[in-house]
Amino acid sequence: MPRRAPLRLPRARLTAAVLACLASVATLAAAPPGRAAEPPPAAPAALSPFAVEGRGASVPFTELEAESAATSGEVIGPDRTYTTLPSEASGRSAVRLDAAGEYVEFTLTAEANAVSVRTALPDNAAGTGITAPVALSADGESLGELDLTSKYGWFYGSYPFTNTPGDQPHHFYDEQRLRFGRTLAAGTKVRLTLPSTERTPWAVVDLADFEKVAAPVQQPAGALSVTDFGADPSGARDSTAAFQEAVDAGAAQGKEVYIPEGRFTLTDHVVVDRVTLRGAGPWYSELTGRSGSDPRRAAGIYGKYAAGGGYQGEIRPHEAGGPSTGVTLKDFAILGEITERVDEDQVNGIGGALSESTADNLWIQHTKVGAWMDGPMDRFTLKNSRILDQTADGVNFHWGVTNSSVENTFVRNTGDDGLAMWADTEANTRNSFRGNTVVLPILANAVALYGGTDLSVTDSVLGENLTNGGGLHVGNRYPGVSPGQGTDVRGTFTLARNTLLRAGNTDYGWPFPIGALWFDARNSPIDQASVEVRDTEILDSSYAAVQFVSGTTKGVSFEDVSIEKTGTFALQLNDPGAASFTRVTARDLGFTEPVYSCLGSQFALTEGEGNSGWNEKLPETYCGEWPDRQD
Repeated sequence: MPRRAPLRLPRARLTAAVLACLASVATLAAAPPGRAAEPPPAAPAALSPFAVEGRGASVPFTELEAESAATSGEVIGPDRTYTTLPSEASGRSAVRLDAAGEYVEFTLTAEANAVSVRTALPDNAAGTGITAPVALSADGESLGELDLTSKYGWFYGSYPFTNTPGDQPHHFYDEQRLRFGRTLAAGTKVRLTLPSTERTPWAVVDLADFEKVAAPVQQPAGALSVTDFGADPSGARDSTAAFQEAVDAGAAQGKEVYIPEGRFTLTDHVVVDRVTLRGAGPWYSELTGRSGSDPRRAAGIYGKYAAGGGYQGEIRPHEAGGPSTGVTLKDFAILGEITERVDEDQVNGIGGALSESTADNLWIQHTKVGAWMDGPMDRFTLKNSRILDQTADGVNFHWGVTNSSVENTFVRNTGDDGLAMWADTEANTRNSFRGNTVVLPILANAVALYGGTDLSVTDSVLGENLTNGGGLHVGNRYPGVSPGQGTDVRGTFTLARNTLLRAGNTDYGWPFPIGALWFDARNSPIDQASVEVRDTEILDSSYAAVQFVSGTTKGVSFEDVSIEKTGTFALQLNDPGAASFTRVTARDLGFTEPVYSCLGSQFALTEGEGNSGWNEKLPETYCGEWPDRQD
């Protein structure tokens, strides 16, 4: 599908842009009763994750932040404090509407016929959320109502979390989408208004992604349609069996299988092998649903389990002799109904093992994990997709995944790591995450590599963490990652041409925070690999830019790394290790001392040429109480 990249700033201009965009925003008052509100001047917004030239996903929408729009509501934030609404907002600021008639008004910068709005509503006493409408208009003409919901949010406590109201509320935001039925021109003023406070006492608007959705893709010549096998596009009847029959027939006949426009109810996995399953487009062909009798069964497209494990230990007929191969999944949406996190439940958008297969232009939302891949499997690619509002990870290459990638994909508001590779008892080898934008993981990291051999993360924009993680993480940690099984960090890890934005945050298990880029060797030393960090920007870190913790990490090299604005240190060295630094520059640090370390010679820090802003006082370092973040 055609993709329009938003305006991007050349990296040479990022320093000025960051410093200009980090200013606080003022509260905007509503107009007096009986008088039309004058649109206030736009508040300065934080640097957008889409404003970095040449890095991150090329997306088909234009993102507009609420705090930079005209509003009669109250701008909240910026704030990065865990359990606050601003901390989970894009750019750490949003707009609160808490009176009838209050609005946010966006001015379109490009044509659009659809929008996805990111908002938060309060929870109810039972922890099951509420639903309330907002009114949409374009230049004063109604576009209808959009129902907002908190059904998929509001987790409480610490991992593995619950939806039972209590302490530490988080995961507030969710997205709802709407097609307008007509195309609005650039310059149109699209207003989102809270019509009353009867259904909700308040609504917080974070942003709106405006898009010009192309016409639906028509059924290819010779393709089978799921409706030919009894699938119901109205969603009134369960279409699981019809979908399974259709993809089995497509595999047997060597034909594509088409999902026409509609919202199809699936109450279990559809298992695919040697077949192409394609829709009319992710705005037109929607899969949703969950079993009413067994909540462990829900809509999802799965490959066969290569290890024969199947669903909850069963081996169903389509899962013998895996993995699946030669599968293409394209041009449809999986809009799940998962509102809780139960790690044992296979209620993911995509799962199983898919070798020599591709997932392209998918929209995956409200599942547990967008794609949880269990190997052994080889040569799988997920690309050009959107993964939103997950209760756990966005994508996880769980174990035994080789020569596979995630490319040009946008991930936001995951309940755990955005993108992860976890070599759990079987190595992940020669995989890559490249050209992705991964923001606002509500727990853990934007990208994490737990063990593995010869892995890479490149050309991406990562960050805006909430707690217990950073923008980019390499670790010998989690079960099954150990040298005895050959699943620890080995070979060459390439971390190149990435921008880490507002990354890192507090950790409720440690007395110190986590860096934007961090290394953790708690299971075993990281000493069997060359970890190369090159051509990297670390911008506006919540605390330290770079951190080493838990065990000994060696073999890390930093080259052409720019650190711009930190909450505390440039380097936070909690545990022993060895690293080299060449042309690593830092400025606008949040603490007077640039390096934290109580290790002395236990951390071998080797300097090359061109370093500045963090190394002038070496070998002396700061060792004392943890400073507060400096804004």
